[in-house]
Amino acid sequence: MNVISIQSQVAFGHVGNSAAVFPMQMHGIDVVAVPTTLLSNRPGYPTIRGRVLDADLVADLLRGIEERGAADSAHMILSGYLGSAENANVVADFVARAKAKNPALRYCCDPVLGDRDRGLFVHADIPPLVRDLLCPLADIITPNHFEFEWLCGTKAAAIDQVVKAARAFMARGTVVVTSAELADTPEGEIETLAVERAKAWRVRTPKLPISPNGTGDLFAALLVAARLRGADTAEALSHAASAIFAVLERTAKSGTEEMRIVESAELLTHPPRKFKCIAIIR
Repeated sequence: MNVISIQSQVAFGHVGNSAAVFPMQMHGIDVVAVPTTLLSNRPGYPTIRGRVLDADLVADLLRGIEERGAADSAHMILSGYLGSAENANVVADFVARAKAKNPALRYCCDPVLGDRDRGLFVHADIPPLVRDLLCPLADIITPNHFEFEWLCGTKAAAIDQVVKAARAFMARGTVVVTSAELADTPEGEIETLAVERAKAWRVRTPKLPISPNGTGDLFAALLVAARLRGADTAEALSHAASAIFAVLERTAKSGTEEMRIVESAELLTHPPRKFKCIAIIR
């Protein structure tokens, strides 16, 4: 199975492709990793070096992997942090071209826009492009709860509101909402929900006292890997939620700021604690 993963890359730490590539490889996925940034580390440290890549360079890299046949042989494209509006346009053009040539190709868009603590943390011209160009091309989107509400243009604090908004936003495919705390979410837990046209599911895990960067990038990679290995939506949701909980639990015990992805290698494929999905009847 082959994935083209288009997102940020850091030399230190685990966000973007630096969080996504290894977990997919651990699931036996061959990954073509295309960077949208080359940075020393994620924001949040006292210093950060490097830069967002120029759109011409990103386009050139994507054209180069097309010339090597990567788009023809890929089973999934995964996109994450884009860095600029120009890169959003480049990625949208690439996805459209690739899907036209390879009709079996699926696209997972992780719309990295912001979170509930910081609000939008990307340039103001990026979110509309993600909503209007990338999401319509996607077979799967994986926003966090804050991003989901922004994309849909509505508050969704109850399960019925999430299901209704997801189906209105995306006529086909799967909407996966991470880091959700809804009106009926039990105290001390956090939820991930998946909504399709005819079915919906939710999975709850304990809420841990840490919030490292890159969890959304890791989750999307785990979900994609599970789907490509034959899991249906509910099975993939359960696996991704269980694996990321195991990684975060180990990270919390380590006391480090960065996710302990490499030392959690066995947990990525075989999480010790399995969290089951609950079907939502709506």
